[in-house]
Amino acid sequence: MKHYYQPEIETAPREEILKIQNEKIVKQVRYVYDHVAYYRNLMDKKGVTPEDIRSVDDIKKLPFLTKDDLREAYPYGLLGTDLKNCVRIHSTSGTTGKRVVAFYTQKDIDMWEECCARAIVAAGGSDEDVCQVCYGYGLFTGGSGLHGGSHKVGCLTLPMSSGNTDRQIQFMMDMQATILCCTPSYAAYIGESLAERGYSPEDNKLKAGIFGAEPWTEEMRAEIEKSLGIKAYDIYGLTETSGPGVAFECEEQTGMHINEDHFYAEIIDPDTGEVLPEGEKGELVFTSLDKEGFPLLRYRTKDICILSREKCSCGRTFVKMTKPLGRSDDMMIIRGVNVFPSQIETVLLKEGYTPNYQIVVDRKNNTDTFDIYVEFSKDMFSDKVSDMQKREQALKAAMRSMLGIGPKIHLVAPKTIQRSEGKAVRVIDKRKLH
Repeated sequence: MKHYYQPEIETAPREEILKIQNEKIVKQVRYVYDHVAYYRNLMDKKGVTPEDIRSVDDIKKLPFLTKDDLREAYPYGLLGTDLKNCVRIHSTSGTTGKRVVAFYTQKDIDMWEECCARAIVAAGGSDEDVCQVCYGYGLFTGGSGLHGGSHKVGCLTLPMSSGNTDRQIQFMMDMQATILCCTPSYAAYIGESLAERGYSPEDNKLKAGIFGAEPWTEEMRAEIEKSLGIKAYDIYGLTETSGPGVAFECEEQTGMHINEDHFYAEIIDPDTGEVLPEGEKGELVFTSLDKEGFPLLRYRTKDICILSREKCSCGRTFVKMTKPLGRSDDMMIIRGVNVFPSQIETVLLKEGYTPNYQIVVDRKNNTDTFDIYVEFSKDMFSDKVSDMQKREQALKAAMRSMLGIGPKIHLVAPKTIQRSEGKAVRVIDKRKLH
Protein backbone atom coordinates (compact mmCIF):
# COMPACT_ATOMS: atom_id res chain seq x y z
CA MET A 1 0.00 0.00 0.00
CA LYS A 2 1.38 3.41 -1.01
CA HIS A 3 1.28 6.18 1.61
CA TYR A 4 1.06 9.83 0.58
CA TYR A 5 -0.12 12.90 2.48
CA GLN A 6 -0.57 15.01 -0.68
CA PRO A 7 -0.41 12.58 -3.61
CA GLU A 8 -1.20 15.29 -6.17
CA ILE A 9 2.12 16.99 -5.32
CA GLU A 10 4.26 14.08 -4.13
CA THR A 11 3.64 12.03 -7.27
CA ALA A 12 3.22 14.93 -9.73
CA PRO A 13 4.91 14.59 -13.14
CA ARG A 14 8.35 16.24 -13.28
CA GLU A 15 7.09 18.92 -15.69
CA GLU A 16 4.46 19.95 -13.16
CA ILE A 17 6.97 20.18 -10.27
CA LEU A 18 9.25 22.25 -12.50
CA LYS A 19 6.35 24.54 -13.41
CA ILE A 20 5.58 25.08 -9.68
CA GLN A 21 9.26 25.80 -8.98
CA ASN A 22 9.61 28.21 -11.91
CA GLU A 23 6.54 30.21 -10.87
CA LYS A 24 7.60 30.31 -7.22
CA ILE A 25 11.23 31.30 -7.81
CA VAL A 26 10.29 34.33 -9.91
CA LYS A 27 7.95 35.56 -7.16
CA GLN A 28 10.34 34.69 -4.33
CA VAL A 29 13.36 36.51 -5.76
CA ARG A 30 11.25 39.62 -6.28
CA TYR A 31 9.89 39.28 -2.72
CA VAL A 32 13.36 38.91 -1.18
CA TYR A 33 14.80 41.76 -3.26
CA ASP A 34 11.99 44.07 -2.12
CA HIS A 35 11.94 43.02 1.54
CA VAL A 36 15.46 41.97 2.57
CA ALA A 37 17.97 44.81 2.24
CA TYR A 38 20.88 42.52 3.19
CA TYR A 39 20.25 40.18 0.25
CA ARG A 40 19.36 43.05 -2.09
CA ASN A 41 22.86 44.45 -1.47
CA LEU A 42 24.40 41.08 -2.33
CA MET A 43 22.40 40.96 -5.57
CA ASP A 44 23.30 44.55 -6.44
CA LYS A 45 26.98 43.80 -5.84
CA LYS A 46 26.73 40.83 -8.18
CA GLY A 47 24.83 42.88 -10.75
CA VAL A 48 21.72 40.62 -10.67
CA THR A 49 18.17 41.98 -10.76
CA PRO A 50 14.92 40.11 -10.09
CA GLU A 51 14.15 40.41 -13.83
CA ASP A 52 17.18 38.19 -14.54
CA ILE A 53 15.49 35.26 -12.80
CA ARG A 54 12.90 33.72 -15.10
CA SER A 55 13.13 30.06 -13.98
CA VAL A 56 15.05 27.80 -11.62
CA ASP A 57 17.74 27.51 -14.31
CA ASP A 58 18.65 31.12 -13.47
CA ILE A 59 19.16 30.44 -9.75
CA LYS A 60 22.88 29.98 -10.39
CA LYS A 61 23.10 33.72 -11.17
CA LEU A 62 22.13 34.56 -7.56
CA PRO A 63 24.67 35.09 -4.76
CA PHE A 64 25.09 32.45 -2.05
CA LEU A 65 24.17 32.93 1.59
CA THR A 66 26.40 31.38 4.26
CA LYS A 67 26.40 30.91 8.03
CA ASP A 68 28.68 34.00 8.16
CA ASP A 69 25.95 36.09 6.49
CA LEU A 70 23.44 34.83 9.03
CA ARG A 71 25.74 35.88 11.86
CA GLU A 72 26.44 39.26 10.31
CA ALA A 73 22.73 39.91 9.72
CA TYR A 74 21.71 38.73 13.23
CA PRO A 75 19.08 39.26 14.55
CA TYR A 76 16.76 41.00 12.05
CA GLY A 77 18.89 41.56 8.93
CA LEU A 78 17.41 38.65 6.94
CA LEU A 79 13.83 39.09 8.16
CA GLY A 80 11.52 39.02 5.15
CA THR A 81 8.42 40.67 6.60
CA ASP A 82 7.27 43.00 9.39
CA LEU A 83 7.94 41.48 12.78
CA LYS A 84 4.22 41.74 13.60
CA ASN A 85 3.54 39.14 10.87
CA CYS A 86 5.86 36.62 12.56
CA VAL A 87 4.38 34.25 15.12
CA ARG A 88 7.43 32.24 16.25
CA ILE A 89 11.19 31.89 16.22
CA HIS A 90 13.46 28.86 16.38
CA SER A 91 17.19 28.92 16.87
CA THR A 92 20.38 26.86 16.68
CA SER A 93 23.71 27.51 18.32
CA GLY A 94 26.08 29.46 16.08
CA THR A 95 29.77 28.75 15.55
CA THR A 96 31.08 31.19 18.14
CA GLY A 97 28.06 31.60 20.31
CA LYS A 98 26.10 33.94 18.03
CA ARG A 99 22.91 32.05 17.40
CA VAL A 100 21.06 31.55 14.15
CA VAL A 101 17.51 32.81 14.66
CA ALA A 102 14.85 31.90 12.10
CA PHE A 103 11.48 33.69 11.94
CA TYR A 104 8.18 32.09 10.97
CA THR A 105 4.87 33.50 9.80
CA GLN A 106 1.78 31.34 10.25
CA LYS A 107 2.00 30.40 6.57
CA ASP A 108 5.62 29.26 7.09
CA ILE A 109 4.57 27.06 10.00
CA ASP A 110 1.69 25.53 8.02
CA MET A 111 4.08 24.74 5.16
CA TRP A 112 6.67 23.24 7.51
CA GLU A 113 4.12 21.10 9.36
CA GLU A 114 2.77 19.91 5.99
CA CYS A 115 6.29 18.74 5.06
CA CYS A 116 6.55 16.85 8.36
CA ALA A 117 3.10 15.36 7.76
CA ARG A 118 4.36 13.98 4.44
CA ALA A 119 7.27 12.35 6.31
CA ILE A 120 4.93 10.76 8.88
CA VAL A 121 2.58 9.42 6.21
CA ALA A 122 5.56 8.11 4.19
CA ALA A 123 6.49 6.13 7.32
CA GLY A 124 2.99 4.60 7.32
CA GLY A 125 1.35 7.10 9.68
CA SER A 126 -2.39 7.93 9.61
CA ASP A 127 -5.08 9.29 11.92
CA GLU A 128 -5.21 5.81 13.52
CA ASP A 129 -1.68 6.26 14.92
CA VAL A 130 -0.22 7.35 18.24
CA CYS A 131 2.87 9.45 17.54
CA GLN A 132 5.38 9.85 20.38
CA VAL A 133 7.56 12.92 19.82
CA CYS A 134 10.76 12.76 21.89
CA TYR A 135 12.76 15.37 20.02
CA GLY A 136 13.52 18.42 22.14
CA TYR A 137 10.88 21.16 22.18
CA GLY A 138 11.66 24.85 22.68
CA LEU A 139 14.13 26.68 20.43
CA PHE A 140 15.18 23.40 18.77
CA THR A 141 13.05 22.67 15.70
CA GLY A 142 12.73 18.89 16.08
CA GLY A 143 9.91 18.68 18.61
CA SER A 144 7.75 21.45 17.13
CA GLY A 145 8.08 20.24 13.54
CA LEU A 146 7.10 16.61 14.09
CA HIS A 147 4.46 17.65 16.65
CA GLY A 148 2.79 19.90 14.05
CA GLY A 149 3.11 17.24 11.35
CA SER A 150 1.54 14.65 13.64
CA HIS A 151 -1.42 16.98 14.27
CA LYS A 152 -1.88 17.56 10.55
CA VAL A 153 -2.01 13.80 9.93
CA GLY A 154 -4.50 13.44 12.78
CA CYS A 155 -2.36 11.17 14.97
CA LEU A 156 -2.83 11.18 18.72
CA THR A 157 0.30 13.17 19.59
CA LEU A 158 2.35 12.51 22.72
CA PRO A 159 4.46 15.70 23.18
CA MET A 160 7.08 14.01 25.37
CA SER A 161 10.18 16.08 24.51
CA SER A 162 13.55 14.43 25.21
CA GLY A 163 14.84 12.68 28.31
CA ASN A 164 13.10 11.04 31.29
CA THR A 165 13.29 7.58 29.79
CA ASP A 166 11.14 5.95 32.48
CA ARG A 167 8.29 8.26 31.62
CA GLN A 168 8.87 7.75 27.87
CA ILE A 169 8.55 3.98 28.33
CA GLN A 170 5.51 4.29 30.58
CA PHE A 171 3.63 6.39 28.01
CA MET A 172 4.88 4.31 25.10
CA MET A 173 3.45 1.14 26.65
CA ASP A 174 0.30 2.60 28.27
CA MET A 175 -0.76 4.76 25.30
CA GLN A 176 0.38 2.10 22.81
CA ALA A 177 2.51 4.43 20.73
CA THR A 178 2.94 3.29 17.11
CA ILE A 179 5.37 5.91 15.74
CA LEU A 180 8.47 7.15 17.55
CA CYS A 181 10.15 10.46 16.59
CA CYS A 182 13.57 11.25 18.13
CA THR A 183 17.31 11.22 17.45
CA PRO A 184 18.65 7.83 16.37
CA SER A 185 20.95 7.61 19.41
CA TYR A 186 17.97 8.18 21.74
CA ALA A 187 15.95 5.54 19.86
CA ALA A 188 18.82 3.10 20.39
CA TYR A 189 18.91 4.03 24.07
CA ILE A 190 15.14 3.48 24.43
CA GLY A 191 15.61 0.06 22.78
CA GLU A 192 18.31 -0.84 25.31
CA SER A 193 16.24 0.49 28.22
CA LEU A 194 13.22 -1.59 27.17
CA ALA A 195 15.39 -4.74 27.04
CA GLU A 196 16.84 -3.96 30.49
CA ARG A 197 13.29 -3.80 31.86
CA GLY A 198 12.57 -7.23 30.45
CA TYR A 199 10.52 -6.17 27.40
CA SER A 200 11.01 -7.87 24.05
CA PRO A 201 10.43 -5.99 20.74
CA GLU A 202 7.05 -7.75 20.38
CA ASP A 203 5.80 -6.17 23.62
CA ASN A 204 5.52 -2.64 22.22
CA LYS A 205 3.07 -1.48 19.56
CA LEU A 206 5.62 0.61 17.62
CA LYS A 207 5.75 0.06 13.86
CA ALA A 208 7.90 2.96 12.63
CA GLY A 209 10.43 5.52 13.80
CA ILE A 210 11.36 8.88 12.26
CA PHE A 211 14.91 9.67 13.27
CA GLY A 212 17.12 12.62 12.39
CA ALA A 213 19.16 15.59 13.73
CA GLU A 214 22.41 13.60 13.87
CA PRO A 215 24.45 11.32 11.59
CA TRP A 216 23.71 7.59 11.81
CA THR A 217 24.83 4.53 9.92
CA GLU A 218 23.00 1.67 8.22
CA GLU A 219 24.37 -0.62 10.97
CA MET A 220 22.76 1.60 13.59
CA ARG A 221 19.50 1.56 11.62
CA ALA A 222 19.52 -2.26 11.60
CA GLU A 223 20.22 -2.33 15.33
CA ILE A 224 17.38 0.10 16.15
CA GLU A 225 14.94 -1.76 13.89
CA LYS A 226 15.80 -5.02 15.65
CA SER A 227 15.69 -3.67 19.22
CA LEU A 228 12.34 -1.87 18.78
CA GLY A 229 10.76 -4.16 16.16
CA ILE A 230 10.14 -1.26 13.75
CA LYS A 231 11.09 0.19 10.39
CA ALA A 232 13.39 3.21 10.91
CA TYR A 233 13.06 6.22 8.58
CA ASP A 234 15.50 9.09 8.14
CA ILE A 235 14.45 12.76 8.09
CA TYR A 236 16.51 15.86 7.21
CA GLY A 237 16.22 19.57 7.78
CA LEU A 238 17.91 22.72 9.03
CA THR A 239 16.62 25.47 11.27
CA GLU A 240 17.67 27.94 8.56
CA THR A 241 15.23 26.39 6.05
CA SER A 242 12.48 25.68 8.66
CA GLY A 243 13.50 22.48 10.45
CA PRO A 244 13.03 18.72 9.92
CA GLY A 245 10.92 17.76 6.93
CA VAL A 246 12.94 19.45 4.18
CA ALA A 247 13.55 15.85 3.05
CA PHE A 248 12.28 12.48 4.26
CA GLU A 249 12.64 8.78 3.56
CA CYS A 250 10.01 6.54 1.98
CA GLU A 251 9.67 2.77 2.41
CA GLU A 252 12.46 2.20 -0.12
CA GLN A 253 15.01 3.69 2.34
CA THR A 254 17.49 4.63 -0.40
CA GLY A 255 17.78 8.34 0.29
CA MET A 256 15.43 11.15 1.29
CA HIS A 257 12.89 12.82 -0.99
CA ILE A 258 13.26 16.60 -0.96
CA ASN A 259 9.97 18.53 -0.78
CA GLU A 260 10.68 20.22 -4.08
CA ASP A 261 7.55 22.33 -4.17
CA HIS A 262 9.02 24.29 -1.22
CA PHE A 263 12.80 23.80 -1.48
CA TYR A 264 15.03 23.89 -4.53
CA ALA A 265 18.25 21.91 -4.13
CA GLU A 266 21.58 22.29 -5.92
CA ILE A 267 24.90 20.50 -5.47
CA ILE A 268 27.96 22.71 -5.81
CA ASP A 269 31.71 22.30 -5.71
CA PRO A 270 32.46 23.61 -2.18
CA ASP A 271 35.70 25.22 -3.37
CA THR A 272 34.58 26.95 -6.57
CA GLY A 273 30.83 27.36 -5.99
CA GLU A 274 30.19 25.87 -9.44
CA VAL A 275 26.95 23.87 -9.81
CA LEU A 276 27.70 20.17 -10.36
CA PRO A 277 25.75 17.78 -12.60
CA GLU A 278 23.27 15.35 -11.06
CA GLY A 279 24.89 12.30 -9.45
CA GLU A 280 28.06 14.14 -8.41
CA LYS A 281 29.08 14.53 -4.80
CA GLY A 282 29.27 18.08 -3.47
CA GLU A 283 27.83 20.64 -1.06
CA LEU A 284 24.06 20.87 -0.76
CA VAL A 285 22.56 24.33 -1.36
CA PHE A 286 18.90 25.15 -0.64
CA THR A 287 16.62 27.90 -1.86
CA SER A 288 13.33 28.36 0.02
CA LEU A 289 10.72 28.84 -2.67
CA ASP A 290 7.92 30.30 -0.55
CA LYS A 291 9.14 31.21 2.95
CA GLU A 292 7.98 34.63 4.20
CA GLY A 293 9.60 35.19 7.60
CA PHE A 294 13.13 34.01 6.86
CA PRO A 295 13.36 33.50 3.09
CA LEU A 296 16.86 32.21 2.29
CA LEU A 297 18.07 32.04 -1.32
CA ARG A 298 20.98 29.73 -2.19
CA TYR A 299 21.87 28.89 1.39
CA ARG A 300 25.03 26.80 1.67
CA THR A 301 24.29 23.97 4.13
CA LYS A 302 27.91 22.71 4.31
CA ASP A 303 26.47 19.17 4.09
CA ILE A 304 28.11 17.00 1.45
CA CYS A 305 25.74 14.71 -0.44
CA ILE A 306 24.55 13.43 -3.85
CA LEU A 307 21.20 14.09 -5.56
CA SER A 308 19.47 11.45 -7.65
CA ARG A 309 16.43 11.56 -9.93
CA GLU A 310 16.26 7.81 -10.42
CA LYS A 311 12.69 6.58 -10.43
CA CYS A 312 11.60 5.51 -6.95
CA SER A 313 9.42 2.46 -6.37
CA CYS A 314 7.33 4.47 -3.86
CA GLY A 315 5.90 6.52 -6.74
CA ARG A 316 7.16 9.88 -5.47
CA THR A 317 8.72 12.06 -8.14
CA PHE A 318 10.69 14.33 -5.80
CA VAL A 319 14.48 14.26 -6.19
CA LYS A 320 16.33 12.22 -3.58
CA MET A 321 19.35 13.20 -1.51
CA THR A 322 21.70 10.76 0.16
CA LYS A 323 22.34 10.98 3.89
CA PRO A 324 24.92 13.74 4.43
CA LEU A 325 28.28 12.11 3.66
CA GLY A 326 30.31 14.67 5.61
CA ARG A 327 30.73 18.42 6.02
CA SER A 328 32.64 21.05 4.10
CA ASP A 329 33.31 22.86 7.40
CA ASP A 330 34.50 21.69 10.80
CA MET A 331 31.11 21.27 12.46
CA MET A 332 30.49 18.09 14.44
CA ILE A 333 27.08 16.82 15.45
CA ILE A 334 27.31 15.28 18.91
CA ARG A 335 24.14 13.84 20.47
CA GLY A 336 22.10 15.94 18.05
CA VAL A 337 23.88 19.20 18.98
CA ASN A 338 25.96 21.25 16.53
CA VAL A 339 29.46 21.75 17.94
CA PHE A 340 32.24 23.82 16.36
CA PRO A 341 35.89 23.78 17.53
CA SER A 342 35.76 27.60 17.35
CA GLN A 343 33.13 27.59 20.14
CA ILE A 344 35.43 25.49 22.31
CA GLU A 345 38.35 27.84 21.64
CA THR A 346 36.20 30.83 22.57
CA VAL A 347 35.41 29.26 25.98
CA LEU A 348 39.03 28.21 26.66
CA LEU A 349 40.42 31.68 25.99
CA LYS A 350 37.68 33.31 28.05
CA GLU A 351 38.44 30.98 30.97
CA GLY A 352 42.16 31.75 30.79
CA TYR A 353 43.40 28.54 29.13
CA THR A 354 45.75 28.21 26.15
CA PRO A 355 44.14 27.10 22.87
CA ASN A 356 46.06 23.80 23.06
CA TYR A 357 43.32 21.22 23.19
CA GLN A 358 42.02 18.08 21.54
CA ILE A 359 38.45 16.89 21.11
CA VAL A 360 37.80 13.13 21.06
CA VAL A 361 34.37 11.96 19.97
CA ASP A 362 33.36 8.31 20.01
CA ARG A 363 30.18 6.29 20.11
CA LYS A 364 29.73 3.70 22.85
CA ASN A 365 26.50 1.72 23.24
CA ASN A 366 24.95 3.94 20.54
CA THR A 367 25.56 7.11 22.53
CA ASP A 368 28.16 9.71 21.59
CA THR A 369 30.99 10.29 24.07
CA PHE A 370 32.57 13.74 24.07
CA ASP A 371 35.95 14.36 25.74
CA ILE A 372 38.08 17.51 25.64
CA TYR A 373 41.74 17.37 26.65
CA VAL A 374 43.06 20.80 27.63
CA GLU A 375 46.55 21.85 28.68
CA PHE A 376 46.67 23.87 31.88
CA SER A 377 49.33 26.55 32.28
CA LYS A 378 52.10 26.20 34.90
CA ASP A 379 50.51 28.77 37.23
CA MET A 380 47.24 26.78 37.27
CA PHE A 381 48.87 23.63 38.54
CA SER A 382 47.96 22.41 42.00
CA ASP A 383 48.96 19.11 43.57
CA LYS A 384 45.63 19.09 45.33
CA VAL A 385 43.40 16.78 43.29
CA SER A 386 40.29 18.63 44.47
CA ASP A 387 41.58 21.93 43.02
CA MET A 388 42.08 20.36 39.59
CA GLN A 389 38.65 18.68 39.78
CA LYS A 390 37.08 22.05 40.59
CA ARG A 391 38.79 23.54 37.55
CA GLU A 392 37.51 20.70 35.36
CA GLN A 393 33.96 21.13 36.67
CA ALA A 394 34.04 24.91 36.12
CA LEU A 395 35.30 24.44 32.56
CA LYS A 396 32.65 21.79 31.89
CA ALA A 397 29.94 24.20 33.09
CA ALA A 398 31.29 26.98 30.82
CA MET A 399 31.36 24.55 27.87
CA ARG A 400 27.80 23.39 28.59
CA SER A 401 26.64 27.00 28.69
CA MET A 402 28.20 27.70 25.26
CA LEU A 403 27.48 24.38 23.51
CA GLY A 404 24.30 23.17 25.17
CA ILE A 405 26.07 19.87 25.89
CA GLY A 406 28.51 18.94 28.66
CA PRO A 407 31.80 17.34 27.58
CA LYS A 408 34.10 15.40 29.89
CA ILE A 409 37.07 17.70 30.60
CA HIS A 410 40.59 16.31 31.11
CA LEU A 411 43.21 18.84 32.25
CA VAL A 412 46.65 17.69 31.11
CA ALA A 413 50.18 18.98 31.70
CA PRO A 414 51.64 21.70 29.42
CA LYS A 415 53.16 20.47 26.14
CA THR A 416 51.51 17.02 26.35
CA ILE A 417 49.12 17.59 23.43
CA GLN A 418 51.02 16.90 20.25
CA ARG A 419 51.94 20.00 18.25
CA SER A 420 51.48 19.86 14.53
CA GLU A 421 53.53 21.43 11.76
CA GLY A 422 50.53 22.09 9.56
CA LYS A 423 46.89 22.27 10.53
CA ALA A 424 46.45 21.25 14.14
CA VAL A 425 44.54 18.01 14.56
CA ARG A 426 41.96 19.35 16.96
CA VAL A 427 39.27 16.73 16.45
CA ILE A 428 39.56 12.95 16.62
CA ASP A 429 36.21 11.49 15.63
CA LYS A 430 36.27 7.73 16.17
CA ARG A 431 32.59 7.22 15.29
CA LYS A 432 32.15 5.19 12.13
CA LEU A 433 29.39 7.24 10.53
CA HIS A 434 29.58 5.91 6.96
